[in-house]
Amino acid sequence: MRGDIETQTETSLKALKHCLEGAGTSLDNVVMVRMYAVNSGFYNAINRVMPSTFRRTRRHAASCRRRRGRWSSTFEIECVAVA
Repeated sequence: MRGDIETQTETSLKALKHCLEGAGTSLDNVVMVRMYAVNSGFYNAINRVMPSTFRRTRRHAASCRRRRGRWSSTFEIECVAVA
């Protein structure tokens, strides 16, 4: 994925929105979101984008750091929603 971390976050959250809608739910039904980033310095940028997507979720990103594994992704999103 190209772009800075804010652009990557926006793009990923749009994809997440489509996945949720395909499963019969929506961003309004998200009860937990956790982001894992390879660089803890990304969280300020991620937290600037998250409130515009998750208006009802108070805590928008967890301060979790992950190691770069076999995938070359900068971060990953874990999301739990109710149907």
